[in-house]
Amino acid sequence: MDVRDSNGNLLAEGDNVTLIKSLKVKGSPTDLKRGQVVKNIRLTSNPDEIEGRVDKVTLVLKTCFLKKA
Repeated sequence: MDVRDSNGNLLAEGDNVTLIKSLKVKGSPTDLKRGQVVKNIRLTSNPDEIEGRVDKVTLVLKTCFLKKA
């Protein structure tokens, strides 16, 4: 199963990614800003999603909003 970012680059466990769009987080007062780096990602069973920690919170992010850092 290949997991790819918005530019088509292959993502792997432990990679760092950058947000290409500002995103609102449901149920949280904080927003994710464009250009924010998510370090040490984990792959999920869905090739369109990854898990990453942002500000001590684990989030599931869509790969269409990410690019490899």
